[in-house]
Amino acid sequence: MLITNATLPDGRSGIDVLVQGGRIVALGPKLAAPQGIETVDAAGQLLSPPFVDAHFHMDATLSYGLPRVNASGTLLEGIALWGELKPQLTQEALVERALQYCDWAVARGLLAIRSHVDVCDDRLLAVEALLHVRERVKDYLDLQLVAFPQDGVLRSPNALANLKRALDLGVDVVGGIPHFERTMADGAESVRLLCELAAERGLRVDMHCDESDDPLSRHVETLAFQTQRLGLHGRVTGSHLTSMHSMDNYYVSKLIPLMAEARLNAVANPLINITLQGRHDSYPKRRGMTRVPELMAAGIDVAFGHDCVMDPWYSLGSGDMLEVAAMGLHVAQMTSQAQMRACFDAVTANPARILGLAGYGLEPGANADFVLLQAGDPVEAIRLRATRLLVVRRGKVIARAPAAAATLDLPGRPARVDWRLQR
Repeated sequence: MLITNATLPDGRSGIDVLVQGGRIVALGPKLAAPQGIETVDAAGQLLSPPFVDAHFHMDATLSYGLPRVNASGTLLEGIALWGELKPQLTQEALVERALQYCDWAVARGLLAIRSHVDVCDDRLLAVEALLHVRERVKDYLDLQLVAFPQDGVLRSPNALANLKRALDLGVDVVGGIPHFERTMADGAESVRLLCELAAERGLRVDMHCDESDDPLSRHVETLAFQTQRLGLHGRVTGSHLTSMHSMDNYYVSKLIPLMAEARLNAVANPLINITLQGRHDSYPKRRGMTRVPELMAAGIDVAFGHDCVMDPWYSLGSGDMLEVAAMGLHVAQMTSQAQMRACFDAVTANPARILGLAGYGLEPGANADFVLLQAGDPVEAIRLRATRLLVVRRGKVIARAPAAAATLDLPGRPARVDWRLQR
């Protein structure tokens, strides 16, 4: 395949991309096409590496309304509702819903997902189901699994043993939820235990951390300390970190440098953070999302995750990471050109680094995985939630969509097809 006349996220235009053997072999202006190769004219549109979701719950996705709807819309009712649903789960239903979501993801150019999977069910039904799904989708989507003790690794009986069993079965990443343990001390102890387990096994860590409006929920400090102590630099992620939104600036001025020193990664989940946080406030209401611009300014890799789609915590969503980027942009007030481009990076390059994806990017030698978007640049892609014209995996087109346009026939104006709705 040869893609011609593409615009890249870094601003280069008129670029051709030559693909052979599932990899990018050359990239530059006016490349010569080998005889008989398929050629696609990008017509100046944006060619991006695929979208990456650094934080999702695929075991719960598309279960909205089972066994009932979250009436309050709160985080705690969602957790309680998930506890009600777990005994009713079947492996077949888990697999079917997950595969349907993976189809949605691919159609939207989302080709890599890190999904947390609950290990507090002694049957490990969800773990086995998502391991099966990971194998089913591996040819077109990278699915990375996190062993997640939803009810607390110390608080829930057998959770630690189940988490180790999940890792033995092939789950990729060690998860945790320290703020959901019974005490702050137990939360800190859970961080120590889980980071040590990851260090012993040579695995990455991704913890739900301080998903609270409580400014005294400060487990990310402990996470940074244990990362530093165990030499896990660059391999540990704190997800949510919403308590940072409520912390005073003096404490944060100490905390962020500690996180940067440990090379901690951070994942914000804009759609869900803005929905679930601040529920106990009257007015003014806190937004809840963590301090994204400040973390980025400190050199910390920050990604945006979708977190939930049609599940006990969130009734909306479609797998569109441009929607996630748009919400993150608005909530964090990241409206300069550079900041808006950083929001695009937060759903592409940044999460790819956090997941440790090999061969990701638009450069010779990288995997031929990319998305052709009906937009001129990353900012326009976010603004328009741009149509995914082509989705390519290892050099093969796996999804396509017609260009968006509207036919206008207005009084006093000539009839025309207006592409400016997208460009």
